[in-house]
Amino acid sequence: MARLFVALLLLVPRLALAGCAPIAMQTPRVWLASASDPALTIAFLGHASFLLETPAGIRAVTDYSGMFSPPEPPDLVTMNHAHGTHFTLHPDPRIRHVLHGWQEGPKPPAYETVVGDLRVTNLPTNLRAWGGGTEVNGNSIFVFESAGLCVAHLGHLHHLLEPADLAVLGRIDVAMIAVDGGYTLSQQDALAVIGQINPRVVLPMHYFTYDRLLAFLALLRDTHDIQIRDNPAIVLSRATLPERPTAIALPGPH
Repeated sequence: MARLFVALLLLVPRLALAGCAPIAMQTPRVWLASASDPALTIAFLGHASFLLETPAGIRAVTDYSGMFSPPEPPDLVTMNHAHGTHFTLHPDPRIRHVLHGWQEGPKPPAYETVVGDLRVTNLPTNLRAWGGGTEVNGNSIFVFESAGLCVAHLGHLHHLLEPADLAVLGRIDVAMIAVDGGYTLSQQDALAVIGQINPRVVLPMHYFTYDRLLAFLALLRDTHDIQIRDNPAIVLSRATLPERPTAIALPGPH
């Protein structure tokens, strides 16, 4: 049944927009790593929310709902339309940039937002509607570019990606992916999406129970190093990206 839903979702046309280094739109960039590279801090807040802090101090939160938030309001938040733990229509009014990842008018959401040293773009994807059928462009993969890194938050992704999507996304260094195995993708399909994107770092999220997280990590053991951290924050730069693809499980509410 899950495979059938995937097939139906892929039949609905979607518009590929912009990624971190879109192959179809520009020459892919090449960064040379050095020990003095600027670093990006990523902290898991819970469920599907991460806090990203750039070298210049710009702060962004993914799938912001108000339930998993830093003590002080970030500069930018992204949201997805799956359900109430992934968005809110009443965000903290002090947040300057609020990006809805779902279609609200005749056109899909299309962002090219630059705040200081952070660039945010999106690729719309479809959702399985709760009452059946498909919510076209109900979700976005948001891509965050800073410190020479490309970070993709896949949101509530419900289907595999198409070649055109991958061309638009370009090179992705870090991917945050839901691994619950039921509400979003099956864990096998989540593994397939990771194979499509081929990030250097995988950050599992949206797994509900520790056993589901461990089951997903077990699927990755042949192809990835596995790290289970005690600290919910990691610091990454071009120089510190792992040579072998690595899955890093961060503690926090899930």
